[in-house]
Amino acid sequence: MPAATEAASERFQGLDQWKTTGILEALWAGQSRAVAACLPALPAIERAVEDAAARLGSSGRLIYVGAGSSGLIAALDALELASTFDWPDERLAIVLAGGLDFSRGLDSGTEDDPEAARTRMRGLDCTAADVVIGVSASGTSRFTVAALEEARQAGAGTMAVACNAGSALLAAALHPVLIETGAEVIGGSTRLGAGTAQKLVLNLFSTALMVRLGAVFDNLMVNVRPENEKLRQRCVAMVARIAGCGPETAADAIARTGSVKLAVLALAGVDGERAGAALGNAGGNLRKALGTCPKPE
Repeated sequence: MPAATEAASERFQGLDQWKTTGILEALWAGQSRAVAACLPALPAIERAVEDAAARLGSSGRLIYVGAGSSGLIAALDALELASTFDWPDERLAIVLAGGLDFSRGLDSGTEDDPEAARTRMRGLDCTAADVVIGVSASGTSRFTVAALEEARQAGAGTMAVACNAGSALLAAALHPVLIETGAEVIGGSTRLGAGTAQKLVLNLFSTALMVRLGAVFDNLMVNVRPENEKLRQRCVAMVARIAGCGPETAADAIARTGSVKLAVLALAGVDGERAGAALGNAGGNLRKALGTCPKPE
């Protein structure tokens, strides 16, 4: 019996002869089922987040591993962490079968090379402070399985995201996350429902992790890098909201301090080196740093 993600559902036989409206409705329904399939996985994702937050500290790395479409989805989640949450570039690694050069498309054959994965993981010198996330819709990618096995042997935290129960990838991880999306509308095309579910799970994991690590205050992305005008205005709005001041005052504080967090601390009466020290002692958590500020008389 083929894995669920590889099965060709009888429900969609003759799809090529359906009206376009029917095709779109079937695809939409498949996406909806994929999102619903993530709900039972929340407890497993929670355990992975809590473990990752405890491991990463001030030096651990997030390492994303995958092949094919799953690898692209993993890379997308990884690459967004810097601009959104100011996750340091040196604390991020992406290990894709075939590498990150997509100018000639995806090299599907590389996902069958476990030794290449082991070699690349050994080159990263994983430790218990690192967290490795492996993604494979089928859960059978030999490249991704081998990478997780190597990382776990080195003591790193490991999380696997796969759509087939009992798959090798789930067995290789300390934190297996199963999302049973079932047969695709187009048999075996896991860029559809399985792809949507994988992206959602990674989004949930990384965002919750960044909240736990202090990159969010209330529901504001206070670590965002102000790399364009839209983001600079967003930073001003965040400082104004948190500090309870006008936009001009907020913009001046950002100009003086260089960041949202330091600007908020400055407006709370903690400026210069004391603000940096307070934030450092709080592990970068603005709420904790504000809690150490002297109360106004």
